[in-house]
Order: sequence, then structure tokens, then C-alpha cells
Amino acid sequence: MALTADVKGELVSIRDPRPSVRVAELTSILRFAGGLHSIAGRVAVEAEVDAEVLARRVARDLVEIYAARPEIVPVQASGSRSGNHWAVRVIEGGETLARQTGLLDQRRRPVRGLPNRLTTGTRDDLAAIWRGAFLAAGTLTEPGRSAAVEVSAPSGEAAMALVGAAHRMGIATKAREVRGVPRVVVREGESIRAILAAMGAVRTAAAWDEMRQRREVRAGVNRLVNFDDANLRRSAQAAVAACARIERALEILADEVPDHLRQAGELRLAHRDASLDELGHRADPPLTKDAVAGRIRRLLAMADKRAEVEGIPGTEAAVPTGED
Repeated sequence: MALTADVKGELVSIRDPRPSVRVAELTSILRFAGGLHSIAGRVAVEAEVDAEVLARRVARDLVEIYAARPEIVPVQASGSRSGNHWAVRVIEGGETLARQTGLLDQRRRPVRGLPNRLTTGTRDDLAAIWRGAFLAAGTLTEPGRSAAVEVSAPSGEAAMALVGAAHRMGIATKAREVRGVPRVVVREGESIRAILAAMGAVRTAAAWDEMRQRREVRAGVNRLVNFDDANLRRSAQAAVAACARIERALEILADEVPDHLRQAGELRLAHRDASLDELGHRADPPLTKDAVAGRIRRLLAMADKRAEVEGIPGTEAAVPTGED
């Protein structure tokens, strides 16, 4: 959660003076952090957030933009929710505020998504919608296989509104439902960096991207090391198998091994880790690697043919199994 706190700490310090941007951000916070309640028969607007500084920010914007009279109430941790939360409530004039922010339509019906005037606004307005949604209900996980920017939404309509805002900024997002809760998810690395930067978390976006690049480099190095290790293991296993077959071939043929084939076999046994090219240089007279390989193949073939005639185990029987 450290990265999430870094993002929220950076976002909550942003103060864009443009009215449309402030309205977009505040409305998004109200939509994703709470919504409408009925208290004593009156419509109340409430947003529950996880940081006191954000609660004070919301309350101040409500006063400055809508002349509302909010109150801030501490909410104790309960159930699966950890840490204290703060509820920002507007009871007196709550219905008027709900209409002004688009949480209620003109027929006093709750709006499940976001007001159309916000989701069709400027790029800065769209970024403010995302900033408000993340401050209210967003998380950022570390780079890796499960890396994501994720925002829990109060409804499928709100999730789709957030997806649409991101798409209008050219950033790929998806809406999905997890355990009955609509969520908006950004997974691809470049898209995560882009949405963080668009919201205004420039420092965290740069730090996250640096972490991602370091992990990718480390993963690439690990893949190469594992690849080399696997090749070495296979080469070692092949050398052990070849030497075991040659020893069996010399045993089967005994004194009937042609001298040039015996030389190639004994050269292989004497220098088990050498390449065929190196074996060829050690031969007297020197041989090409193809000549060495050809002689070893003929030695094994001759021994296997003799073993088949005599009804005894061939050279393959001498190769150790993985269980040995």
C-alpha cells in the first residue's frame, strides 16, 4: 500500500484553480467515496475517505464551490477495512448539493454514473475525474505480473464512465466485477504510467516506471542465467551419456575395435568436457570435428550391432537414468 499512499499524497496536494476542474474532481470524489443517504427524512451527501487531509480538502471545496456546510466525522475501522476513515457529510442543503453535483437528476432520481457534462469535458476535466476517483477508492500495486491501477466503483455505470474518461485521454482501461464490486483496472505498464501522469502523480509515475524497468532488466538477466544453466546441464548430461555408451562399446567389441575407432573413443573418454573440435586437435594426426563425430558414431553402431547379434545389452543400456 506504500505506492498507493505515495500517489494519494501527491494528488491531494494538487490545487487546480479552474472551476470546471475543481467541480470534476470533487464530484468524482463524492461519487466514488460515498453518495446519497437519507437522514431524518432528508437527503444527505456523504463521502467517506481514508485520510484526514483529504477529508479537509473535500470539506473546503464544498464550502468554496457550493457554499455548503459540511461536517467531518471520524469513522472507526471495522470488518475488512483497516485504519481510521473520515466521513464528510452535508445534511442541511444536501438535496440542493446533490442536484448541483449531478448526484440527483431533476426528478430527484439518483444518478448511478457521472454527469455527462463532466465525462465530455476537456482533457483536464477528464484527468480530474480520475484524480478524484483514485483519491476516493484507488490503489496502485508494484510493477510485476499483477501490477495495476485499480479503482473500486459504486456502480457499473460509474465504472463505465471512468473507463470512457480514460479512453478519451487515449489510455486503455477495462471494467470488471470482482466479488460483486465493479472495478476499473489499468494493467499494461505504459498505460499505468500514463494514467498516473495524467492524474498529476508525476513523481510517483516516474518512480514506478523506474521500478518496472529495473524488474524487466532483472527478469531478463534471470532468464539468460536460467537458459545458460539449462544448456550447461543438458551438455553435461549429454557428455555423461556419450562416455557411458563409449565405455560399453569398447567393452562389447573388446579387441575387435578398429584402431581408428578406438582412438576416437578413448580420446572422448580422456577429455570428457572437451568439444569435438578440441578432440580433433588432440588426435594424432589431427582430425576435423566431423571426422571425430563420425568415428564415434561408427564405434557405437558397430557395438550395438554386435550386442544385437549376441543378445546382450547394447550401448544405450549403459546410460544412467535420472533416478540413479
